[in-house]
Amino acid sequence: MGLTKTENFTATQNELATIAKALGHPARIAIIQHLLAINSCICGDLVDEIPLAQPTISRHLKELKAIGIIQGTIEGTSVNYCIDPERWREIQNLLNGLFNTYAGDEPCDC
Repeated sequence: MGLTKTENFTATQNELATIAKALGHPARIAIIQHLLAINSCICGDLVDEIPLAQPTISRHLKELKAIGIIQGTIEGTSVNYCIDPERWREIQNLLNGLFNTYAGDEPCDC
């Protein structure tokens, strides 16, 4: 397997790539959308909301938690997850910074 040579890129470029990778699965998008829609912590299974097996959902939650989009606690058999509002704003700012660099309103000539 080849090296990604992440050291050749800025911290922002690496962070955006990590975020994009974590967001690169429709199940993760569905989990985020569900958490945003209920605007509170979930307590219990997402299996009723996301058409995947519990172990699969757990793996997706782990990926989202790893980049900080969601925060969660485990107390006994109870698992609670919610959007981390501070991290959510950071990610919004990073993505907006990328999108806002586009200044062209006209199509390119290629």
